[in-house]
Amino acid sequence: MPTCARHIVTIVTVALAGCGLGSCGTINEKLAAGVSDAIPAAIGGMPADAPPRPGTAKYDEYMRERERKRLLPASERGEETKPAPASKGPAR
Repeated sequence: MPTCARHIVTIVTVALAGCGLGSCGTINEKLAAGVSDAIPAAIGGMPADAPPRPGTAKYDEYMRERERKRLLPASERGEETKPAPASKGPAR
């Protein structure tokens, strides 16, 4: 009987440890998203011109503005939406 009881205790311990590790992963994921916003761009953080994160009010506004610009004719769009000019040198 002691051997069987030892197996049950081991199985229960492994099951509980697995649940604990799973919850830590989601906590770390949420912390990483918040901390990464606080890192300056000079040391590897988000650049100033990066779009806002999905799920925020700024993201919804950004997507509306992007859709509005997409629907404008090319001649009415601003300079920031024009593609870069192609290089004139021969391809090597």
